[in-house]
Amino acid sequence: MSARLGRVGIIGCGNIAEAYAKKLTALPDVELAACADLLPERAEALAKAHGIPRALPVDALLADPAIDVVVNLTVPLAHTATSRAAIDAGKHVYSEKPLGIDLGEGRALAEAATAAGVRLGCAPDTFLGAGLQTCRKLIDDGAIGEPVAAVGFMHSPGPEGWHPGPEIFYQRGAGPMFDMGPYYLTALVTLLGPARRVTASARRTHDERTIGAEARRGERIPVEVPTHVASVIDFAAGPVATLVTSFDVQGSRHRRIEIQGTEGTLAVPDPNTFGGRVQLFRRGERSFEDVPLTHANAEQARGLGLLDLMLAERHGRPHRASGDLALHVLELMESSIRSSETGAHVTLDSSCARPAPIPAGLADDDFGDEGTG
Repeated sequence: MSARLGRVGIIGCGNIAEAYAKKLTALPDVELAACADLLPERAEALAKAHGIPRALPVDALLADPAIDVVVNLTVPLAHTATSRAAIDAGKHVYSEKPLGIDLGEGRALAEAATAAGVRLGCAPDTFLGAGLQTCRKLIDDGAIGEPVAAVGFMHSPGPEGWHPGPEIFYQRGAGPMFDMGPYYLTALVTLLGPARRVTASARRTHDERTIGAEARRGERIPVEVPTHVASVIDFAAGPVATLVTSFDVQGSRHRRIEIQGTEGTLAVPDPNTFGGRVQLFRRGERSFEDVPLTHANAEQARGLGLLDLMLAERHGRPHRASGDLALHVLELMESSIRSSETGAHVTLDSSCARPAPIPAGLADDDFGDEGTG
């Protein structure tokens, strides 16, 4: 990369902001110019820790004409309102997942971005990392033949044992499907293409959860959402996937994701990571074999999707962690819950293109755009 890509402002300075700030301040062509939070002390602490020039009130950051892109790291219930305010201010937006807490919110946001002529991007961007890009190349190169099926498991006892504010994980717009499902569903869509139908069963195992983190140990919090969701997803290209997301499992030996094809099976690394171990079982073999990673960006680096969005804006191409992809994933999540409630298949209205693969052999933070690297 040669010239500066633009100035970025972060809104929402909670736990995940640390990872974004660390990545963005290390990029020579991106200026992390400001941060904001409803709690001023959190913005000031983030600015001090990472050398961010200004800690601002939220309204001041949105009104600042020097800010080109807003990174929305607010809680899920505030995602849509914050993103919409940034779009109305004429800024590109990159949001943490989910895009919104329901499909109506997500659609309205995408339409607003299109009308305003700004880009809308959304996490997760882990599919841009070495692990999932290596898997994408293997599938596209025919290493497992025609993909037939996929299985995915996100098994966890829940975040209340370690997170200082776990109540947000059990409110509307969260739970295991909306909190962790985006990693798994985004990975599956980028590997297999868009889905066409989903059916699911879900349950809420406990009405309350007990916080284990020391500062609030023993405090009980209400549970508003399903905490175990089992989905079956039919993809437009033919594969059928089974995905279980749960905050009710104390331990499991299941792989995170497998893609099963006519000529072999691909063991996909944890989609919440950028690197990880890739393994391949070929027809006629007796065991899985490790596959060397063919791509860069193996380290944990929140913000790759934002960088790709900014490069895409410069070069006039689609960005990969797009609003269309996030909207399709949002519909998959909402439809899983609706299918369980209605006892019926749900046919999806949305679709999306598979994001373009990243060429193999590039350096970290390089997406193959001319003049970058």
